[in-house]
Amino acid sequence: MSEPSQIALPLCAQGAPRRIVVGNANAAVVDALQHPDRWPFHVAVLTGPARSGKSLLARWAKGLRGDMLDVIDDAGDLDETALFHHWNGVQRGGTREGSAVLMIVTTPDEGGWGIRLPDLASRIGGSLQLAIGPPDDAMAAELIHAHAEARGLSLPEGAAEYLVPRTTRSFAAIEALVAAIDRISLERQTPATMSVWRAALEALHGPQQQRLL
Repeated sequence: MSEPSQIALPLCAQGAPRRIVVGNANAAVVDALQHPDRWPFHVAVLTGPARSGKSLLARWAKGLRGDMLDVIDDAGDLDETALFHHWNGVQRGGTREGSAVLMIVTTPDEGGWGIRLPDLASRIGGSLQLAIGPPDDAMAAELIHAHAEARGLSLPEGAAEYLVPRTTRSFAAIEALVAAIDRISLERQTPATMSVWRAALEALHGPQQQRLL
């Protein structure tokens, strides 16, 4: 399996990720977003769990395509009839902002976009389905470094190797872990060394978390 790579993000706000980690969970998504001309019906649906970088990837893709790509964030929270008419408008060349549309939906860990309107479900079913999966160990390690970098947090060598087997394999959990390490390090006014890592793991997962998962 290839090692994770990265996509630089310009003009990032303070504390926001400066780069997108590309690994097992999203490499196929990154490839597909570069070729909207290949999307069936000119529509793609990007699903994934919370904090998995869906909006960051969409922003990157929009930067590549400009007005040729229309992004609809949080599509799962919008009126389904309006989305149905928007999908039909794309087929008629009626989009105002672009020739292709990317719909973003946050999904639970299991299950997909629960569409209730049958007409919309059939059309979305025929669109390109892109899904971000859980990160493997290599990607989880790179995500730890990326979140620490965004916070200006210095992690000594060996941090990711220690933390990855002891935390939950999810984007949200990894982000929360780095935030806890940063907070505890600041509270103690001490570098983020192993005692801080252990305190962060215990704060998030309980005292039994010191064993390997």
